[in-house]
Amino acid sequence: MPMNMSWWWAGAIGAVRKRHDEHAANAEQPFQSVALVVGSTGIVGTSLVDILPLPDTPGGPWKVYALSRRPLPPWSPPPSPAVTHLSLDLADSTAVAEALEPLTDITHVFYVAWAPHFVEAQNREANSGMLRNVLSVVVPNCPALVHVSLQTGSKHYIGPPESIGKFAIETPFSEDMPRLDYPNFYYDQEDVLFDAVSRGRDGAVSWSVHRPSLIFGFSPRSAMNVVCTLCVYAAICRKERSKLRWPGSLGAWEGFSNASDADLIAEQHIWVAVDPVGKNEAFNCSNGDVYKWKQLWPVLADKFRLEWTGYEGEESRVSLMEAMAGKEAVWAEIVREEGLVATELDQVANWWFVDALFMDKWEFLDTMNKSKEHGFLGFRNTVKSFQTWIDKTMLYKIVPSCRIASAL
Repeated sequence: MPMNMSWWWAGAIGAVRKRHDEHAANAEQPFQSVALVVGSTGIVGTSLVDILPLPDTPGGPWKVYALSRRPLPPWSPPPSPAVTHLSLDLADSTAVAEALEPLTDITHVFYVAWAPHFVEAQNREANSGMLRNVLSVVVPNCPALVHVSLQTGSKHYIGPPESIGKFAIETPFSEDMPRLDYPNFYYDQEDVLFDAVSRGRDGAVSWSVHRPSLIFGFSPRSAMNVVCTLCVYAAICRKERSKLRWPGSLGAWEGFSNASDADLIAEQHIWVAVDPVGKNEAFNCSNGDVYKWKQLWPVLADKFRLEWTGYEGEESRVSLMEAMAGKEAVWAEIVREEGLVATELDQVANWWFVDALFMDKWEFLDTMNKSKEHGFLGFRNTVKSFQTWIDKTMLYKIVPSCRIASAL
């Protein structure tokens, strides 16, 4: 069914709204759609589980099975009555079958899970295997299943880290670009998806692939949550009364980038799930604007009431892995003094990821033309998105709130 334009607009201007009352209002309505969100505590899975039960979400009212490897983290808000959480190791095909075979009412699968490995061969084996385990159960056992959406990312266009430099990278990335001649677990996952749905009731099950850029979102569990990691870095700088130093290159400081708001990605998943015009297509998903880190750095400093420095020359560059080494006791003291949710430093900060992100001039820009031409008009202001996810990280007491956060 066609989307209501007010849904896009509400998301664009009111990202990360307070949703508890809306969830409660939706609890007593009969369900029209049943979602399986795989990777539900990840950075986009968290947004999907938050948005799907809302009364104005297209395709609803939605019942949600939220599937994650680990139990709900301590910072999770009270779940909607429409959401059932399941903890499951997707690599265990027997356990997957036992858990998912009884869930015969699933109508839509949102696959946003990822098992990170440093070696691409391991990524390929683990991630394609997990997806295969899920779809081999759900597709044949759910007679009402109509759609499966898979989230990958811009690595589709640039290849895994070990392939960087072996190919000329052309931007902006568009969905019709051919695959690189290099192994990539995203390609393997797509092939698993295409094979599974082709076997599903003579084409009755459609698919979509979603390729976000750098994601701004909430889940502190995510291995690539740049917002949370930078907030932890800023909190340690504040504790130690030091400036917020830029840890990257001149190219990363000055270069144009684009980002993907986690709520926006969730909205695109849902759009394709319920609107026939987007079926059986791959779509980029970014905010629709560009930014420079030199614009966002003062925003982060202001949130934590810090003085900051920008790029100061190659001789002055600092690696976060080096600068933050041995800071576990400092973080434990911050958690205790500020009354934060109990976390270990390595649970909420991923220094190597930020170092890799800022090490060079990565102008990985995509185009949203295909998505817009098919009818998805959602967008975000990246600077406001960055502010909003910092605010939510403070609101849920993952990092200290150094000023009153803006209303969510």
